[in-house]
Amino acid sequence: MNNRKKETDPRIVRTRQLLKEAFVELLQEWELEKLTVNQLAKNATINRVTFYLHYKDISDMLDKMADEMILEISAILGEPETNQKPNDVENMKTLERFLEHIAQNGKFYKTVLATRRIPIFKERLLNFLTEWLITRIESRGSDSFVQKAGIQQEIFLWYDAAAILGTIEAWLRNDMPYTPAFLARQFYLIHKRGLAE
Repeated sequence: MNNRKKETDPRIVRTRQLLKEAFVELLQEWELEKLTVNQLAKNATINRVTFYLHYKDISDMLDKMADEMILEISAILGEPETNQKPNDVENMKTLERFLEHIAQNGKFYKTVLATRRIPIFKERLLNFLTEWLITRIESRGSDSFVQKAGIQQEIFLWYDAAAILGTIEAWLRNDMPYTPAFLARQFYLIHKRGLAE
């Protein structure tokens, strides 16, 4: 009960958000390896002690920020339906919500995925997308496009998860020239072969 209250405490949420924003700002000028807790605390307008109430060190902060990123994305994408044929409109809306989340947090994602390419964020997102795709494919069983076409599932997963992430990175690097709705439609047209059949 105490743990839950601690996580929902608005002061904790606010402090972590300040640290996240300071982290992204500092990475515009500094390499990750050169960042210090003092710099982060100063830019976040908090003191070092407050930083250490939330994180052990910068590595711990990155780990927890990556966990939060996956929790947010997981909440948006949800669990794939396991006992019904996917609905085209629902698939499009899910992709659109995912891309809207990326766009709304564009500065963060552009920094950690596209410009600074901080490995922990890319690895966590790639692992999450791979697991999410596995669930979608397996939920379709023998009706899956992957099964019907005789594609080795592992190869399909390597390809598809990397293609999704690579496209998002390129979209961010190019300052998101397409709306989330348009990009979702393009993703859907590309992925329909394996996700919706």
